[in-house]
Amino acid sequence: MKSTETKEQGRYLYCIARDNKQTSFGKIGIEYSEVYTIPSNELTAVVHDCEAKAYDSKDEEKIKQWIKQHENVIEKAQEKFKTVVPLSFDVIIKGENASKEVANWLQAEKERLERNLEKVKGKQEFGVQISWDIAIIGEKLSKEKEEIKNLVNKAEKAPRGKAYFIKQKIKKALKQEIEKLTDKKFKQFYLEIKKHCHDIKVEKNKRIEEKQMLMNLSCLIEKNKVELFGKELDKINKLEGFSVRFTGPWPPYSFVT
Repeated sequence: MKSTETKEQGRYLYCIARDNKQTSFGKIGIEYSEVYTIPSNELTAVVHDCEAKAYDSKDEEKIKQWIKQHENVIEKAQEKFKTVVPLSFDVIIKGENASKEVANWLQAEKERLERNLEKVKGKQEFGVQISWDIAIIGEKLSKEKEEIKNLVNKAEKAPRGKAYFIKQKIKKALKQEIEKLTDKKFKQFYLEIKKHCHDIKVEKNKRIEEKQMLMNLSCLIEKNKVELFGKELDKINKLEGFSVRFTGPWPPYSFVT
């Protein structure tokens, strides 16, 4: 007697686009899976067939490869559809008929997905990280701030014991000035960058060697404004003690829900 139990299926989702035709991208997905689209009412989901379980491994290199393949599919989809809503790694829709579940999901989320598609249309995401060399900034402040200049002069002339305590005062004064400058420069750069962005998000600062990160931003930029945006960043990069890391374009992960 045959079992009547139906095995649950899975469809791995890469991104959503506007289209009503079924398309095949070939074996470019995770683990070289066949990637294709499931269209439903003017929207389409870029997917591959998978087991109804998450991709998981203790092998970090394997996970990195999966993520790279995930991003590659989204890039190929962008080339074809121009505008996509990218999904994060490992989004899987499950069901006895997973393809139908995907079509149902597209219908249920149609309004929200279309809002996201409209928001990112003609735009690209870029990462902007501004760092500064605290040693250079501190040296500059020591020459500019009268209070610190006086303390430096006193320390140079004072006996070793007294000079130690004066140097502690210099460190404290420098720390206070750097904290004030941090707030001032963050606001200044944020406003200068924001005027070129359709949308902007402040991300958590990352650790970097030698320098200190002042700000870490995700920026959604209209394609025809990218060159002007780059010139604005170049001005900041030329300031003494500051450096800018500008990455992208990326799929607009940070600006879709």
